[in-house]
Amino acid sequence: MTEGAPAATAGATGSDGLCSLLGIDHARVAELVAVLARRGVTVAAAESLSAGLFTATLTEIPGSSAVLRGGIVCYATDLKHSLVGVDGDLLDRYGPVHPDVARQLADGARTRCGATVGVGLTGVAGPGPQDGDAPGTVFVAVTSDAATLAAALPGQDAPTDRWQVRAAAVRTALDLLGQWADGSA
Repeated sequence: MTEGAPAATAGATGSDGLCSLLGIDHARVAELVAVLARRGVTVAAAESLSAGLFTATLTEIPGSSAVLRGGIVCYATDLKHSLVGVDGDLLDRYGPVHPDVARQLADGARTRCGATVGVGLTGVAGPGPQDGDAPGTVFVAVTSDAATLAAALPGQDAPTDRWQVRAAAVRTALDLLGQWADGSA
């Protein structure tokens, strides 16, 4: 086993493996994918701290190819600008951990991948701070032509274990996407 990797559990095997590891209800993700597919909605994501976990979670569901257009892992700050189109002045002024960065990540993923909805995730996984932002500081956004939803996980009350922070970011992104799909935006 790789040092720092989560231990495999009996519930983390089979078709709900990644969902189980992230503390996500596999059936809930399957229903979300089904709703989006029925409506002809497509999703794209730009992921920083989650490094592809959000899109990997969606692909746990058979038939998710009808929904997921693509994902961009932009872990490095310069890639947020060059690959996704996040405003360079915004990054220079506030750094990569900012609510507007999450929104621009979502918009950039949506535009570049030709999707109905974009999801952006950025933050500090830890264990130490980054540019003055505490571990567990996370910003997530879901954008479409009709609405923008955003959420923050404050560093002071958030977990500081890297895996827990990243899992919380993915759960938050799925919650926001679900709110968007429910028309709660």
